Amino acid sequence: MKIHLPYAGLLLTLALAPWIIPIIGDPFWLSVLTEIIIWSCFAASINFLFGYVGLLSFGQALFFGFGMYGVGIGISSFQLPFWPAFFLGPFSATVMALITGIFAVRLTWHYFAIITVVFSLIFYFLALTLKSITGGDDGINFSLPDLFNFMGYTVSLTNTTTQYFFTLGVVVLCFWLIKIVMSSPYGRCLIAIRDNDVRASLIGINVYKLRLSAFVIAGFLAGVSGALFALFGRYASASYMFYHVSGEGVVWAIVGGVGTLLGPAIGTGVFILIREVVSSHWQHHALIVGAFAICIVIFAPEGIVGLWKKYSKRGPK
Repeated sequence: MKIHLPYAGLLLTLALAPWIIPIIGDPFWLSVLTEIIIWSCFAASINFLFGYVGLLSFGQALFFGFGMYGVGIGISSFQLPFWPAFFLGPFSATVMALITGIFAVRLTWHYFAIITVVFSLIFYFLALTLKSITGGDDGINFSLPDLFNFMGYTVSLTNTTTQYFFTLGVVVLCFWLIKIVMSSPYGRCLIAIRDNDVRASLIGINVYKLRLSAFVIAGFLAGVSGALFALFGRYASASYMFYHVSGEGVVWAIVGGVGTLLGPAIGTGVFILIREVVSSHWQHHALIVGAFAICIVIFAPEGIVGLWKKYSKRGPK
């Protein structure tokens, strides 16, 4: 089995982060890193559709919200233990993605983008209306059940380090799933559809079914990130179902590099780090974020990862 040194180095660094961060800085940054990892999974769901299938979705916030509410309602209303509540989040998002995708993937280009926004808005306003269930903009708060409880020994995500490793493990599995999928014949069919859907259909590929399946996978990934974020903040809110959340994810994916495995993670990390560093000194940090995004789009349209690959291939002169 081929070992990719950049991936191995990144995983090793992330695994040692809970011990490295307190040495070089404030332990608070471990929580920031946890948040980056969660949002990386969300950006990866957008990249899966846009980078590998050619469908730009502005509705991933809908599935992120379903993932959040699956966990939040499962714990607060149904009193579910940790694992059933956690799986309820991605399951709810996947079912919603299947229902939405049946209609959405019949369209392409800006029509697809518009219909995903419409679905997101419909359920956003519905979540605001059903305040008795969803809490609306105020959201619902809940206490975390134990991750494990065996013979008096408990493990809980209330511990920052435990939460970090749980989040890291789940998201690494999601990225591994993406890599496996895109390395398979199924993944190559998705690439063929992205490059030319007419030619793909002429050689016998069922474009509609494959797009629908990819849409469901992307919804599942967004649901996982939503479930993790609900556990991270002990909170679920309709505000995270609004399309501006999807817009941020699109920017993260594009700046990092669409069609690459680690592009969404790198783009997410860069923007959240800029936000955290600049916001502590200047309240208009969004201007810096926007200017950086514009520069990347203009001067490096292939994203940060694409730019790195371009210059690394040149080698030393």
